[in-house]
Amino acid sequence: MPAPVGIPTPEPKPSRTAAGDERALVSWVEAGVSMAARWRSANGRPAPARVEVVSDSLTADDANRMASQGIAMLWHGDFHNARQILNALDRRVGAGKKIAGTPAEKFYRHRQSRSHRARILGLLLIPLDLGPVVPLRRAPDIREAAAEAYGDIGESSVVSLHELVGAIGAHEWRRNGVYVDALQGRIHPHYGTFFPTRSEYVDLVAAAALPSDTLAFDVGTGTGVLAAVLARRGVHRVVATDNEPRAIACAAENFRNLGVQDRAEAVLTDMFPPGRAPLIVCNPPWIPATPHSTLDSAVYDPGSRMLFRFLHELTDHLEPGGEGWLVLSDLAEHLGLRSREDLLTAIEAAGLKVVERLDTKPTHPKASDRDDPLFAARAAEVTSLWRLVPRWSQVHRVSSRFRLRAQNQPQRLRLD
Repeated sequence: MPAPVGIPTPEPKPSRTAAGDERALVSWVEAGVSMAARWRSANGRPAPARVEVVSDSLTADDANRMASQGIAMLWHGDFHNARQILNALDRRVGAGKKIAGTPAEKFYRHRQSRSHRARILGLLLIPLDLGPVVPLRRAPDIREAAAEAYGDIGESSVVSLHELVGAIGAHEWRRNGVYVDALQGRIHPHYGTFFPTRSEYVDLVAAAALPSDTLAFDVGTGTGVLAAVLARRGVHRVVATDNEPRAIACAAENFRNLGVQDRAEAVLTDMFPPGRAPLIVCNPPWIPATPHSTLDSAVYDPGSRMLFRFLHELTDHLEPGGEGWLVLSDLAEHLGLRSREDLLTAIEAAGLKVVERLDTKPTHPKASDRDDPLFAARAAEVTSLWRLVPRWSQVHRVSSRFRLRAQNQPQRLRLD
């Protein structure tokens, strides 16, 4: 299959348009003719400034050299050969030295390494033609995956092969779904929403005693998994909020698939919906750091802004006698990025008190992977559900000390 024909341009002007500008272009010279095409990135990465056309004759060493110099490579060969070059680049960029230092230093160096890897791998580009189709030999059918990641594609475009491979993988996750024990059903994550492969935080919400079954808010719902669990537990109405349209569409679809759409509603809004509720649940990003991609925003939050805002505004949205459930990993504490004192101080400053804390140990693979540079922190990680009430509440009593239950079962803070 011949390589795509881009848009001829009078002169090769590399795009310096910001990542968020949907009209960004990439430019290159092909057979002496200046060409350009629309740049697309689902993760908001900027258009590469320098692009050269490459084909099957490109070696992995040459690709690594070009990427190291910041040169983007527009592939005009066989699709499977492009995948092999991408894998070879990944092996080279992933062969780094062992990270040393404090937990916080290890974390930041680990993130720098991952950011560098993403930048290098993102420099291997492929064309998209209307359809969308990849006009390369042995290219797969990417129409559904590309539409889910990029939306409507009405013109010739260029994308990162690494990002497109991720979109194809995300499409498979969406099609197959993730089985959630607490739901006895599957959650189907959309592109850009964080899928619940870690079950411990879902299990905590499924196990905690409900203060009321009339109404609940799920703030920052993502796929809608926690809202669906509350609806399945018998809460008559659950309002699930998120400020990302992708997440709202995802949650609404999952509610329909699980048969809880008459109880659970997905609402596009920033944090809390209007009104008050006897139960408000929030599982905010647990690491105070800058996200580098759309999906990162479910894990990283600069300065713990969502966490502290949830605590600060919680009492304004609780009904009398109501509870807030903060579901949070303490990984940031083990990484030295936020202390337990910071969290407790924020809870107190918000006029809240802790009624009970349910703890559980994560069982995800990284918690036992000794080759992971953050293994020590991951091995010590605990995920907790903090039951919070306003300090003026007379309905609850503050617990005075911890009582431990069996490992991997919720541990509770209660008054003896």
